[in-house]
Amino acid sequence: MRRLLEKQVVDWKDSPRRKPLLIRGARQVGKTWLVENVLAKEFAGFVKVDFEKRRDLHFIFAGELEPRLILNSLELTFGRIIAGKTLLFFDEIQACPRAIMALRYFYEELPELHIVAAGSLLEFAFDQISIPVGRVQYLTMHPLTFYEYLLAMGKDVMAEYAISAPNEADESVQKLILAELRSFFFVGGMPECVKTYQECGSMVETFQVQTEIIDSYRDDFAKYLTRIDPLCLDMVFLNVAKSVGEQLKYTRLNDAGSSQANRKAFDLLVKARMIHKIPACDPSGLPLGATANPKKFKASMLDIGLLQRLCQVPAELELQQENLLAIYRGKLAEQFVAQELLAWHGSELYYWSRDARGSSAEVDFLAVKKGEIFPVEVKSGAGGSLRRRQVRVQK
Repeated sequence: MRRLLEKQVVDWKDSPRRKPLLIRGARQVGKTWLVENVLAKEFAGFVKVDFEKRRDLHFIFAGELEPRLILNSLELTFGRIIAGKTLLFFDEIQACPRAIMALRYFYEELPELHIVAAGSLLEFAFDQISIPVGRVQYLTMHPLTFYEYLLAMGKDVMAEYAISAPNEADESVQKLILAELRSFFFVGGMPECVKTYQECGSMVETFQVQTEIIDSYRDDFAKYLTRIDPLCLDMVFLNVAKSVGEQLKYTRLNDAGSSQANRKAFDLLVKARMIHKIPACDPSGLPLGATANPKKFKASMLDIGLLQRLCQVPAELELQQENLLAIYRGKLAEQFVAQELLAWHGSELYYWSRDARGSSAEVDFLAVKKGEIFPVEVKSGAGGSLRRRQVRVQK
């Protein structure tokens, strides 16, 4: 596979402003793969400390967070760690919060050492420690984009068409791209799912992998037992998936839960990066976040493939839909656009919805490029789309 972040991590190695690098993202999006298969190849030596598997090493960070003492202790287990030649990798760093704290001291006292960390559920670890602000560089990893998916499937030329000017391609090329996009709607961008589909070409096998990933996420719910009822968490998770593209109310996310409990479950899923909150805002100026309304929001899921599996979308029927915007009532198309915008353009998404009583005018997403705001419309149907755009222009 090839990932969008490959160039960024390689550039980090030789950057004069280099700080310890912390790669964040949900479980199983490819963080460890990126370090082991791309960045590690740039170094003569590579030392990996997996804090979930090697809990016996947590004691090294229990006392004073003195980088040289930490290195001495690690060398007893892993061998020599040479600044400038060895890449030191702290994997699953959320399992040892004090190792996150140690990153600032590595930056201050051993800046010549190349140290990278990766973790999921990091925001939960941040609750327990003081975050090393200004001492760490962050990268966020997402599931594969459609472009990365095409590269993984060996369709490099089609991938370049898809991200350059697909509207200018011949109709035959456009049909080929749309056929691959239809498959992507169901395979999704989780690396193991893409790998399975690339190797065996079976949707059934791919769906099984998706189910296993969802089950592993649900197993993680047990880690929040002290915070919230996992049954409430599971219901909110499912109902957010079923409601992609719709304005949400906490009370509707779980009939058996209170608004407060549902909100807490929703916020925990956002922190775990399993869902993404998309607030409404007033697009009259930048930054969009300055006018975001936290009480008026939609949400997207981590991955389009996981969404369709979680909702048990009947693939044998929906794959026959000629119009991609019609698949699963347009929800997969809206999830696809949200997922692509997040991966390509940043960590925040917004939409616009008119506040006037009785009005349903809405713009699905607002994209910002070079200081200009662009409305992004996903829904099919010329009439409604045109009305929404006209209202926005008049506003």
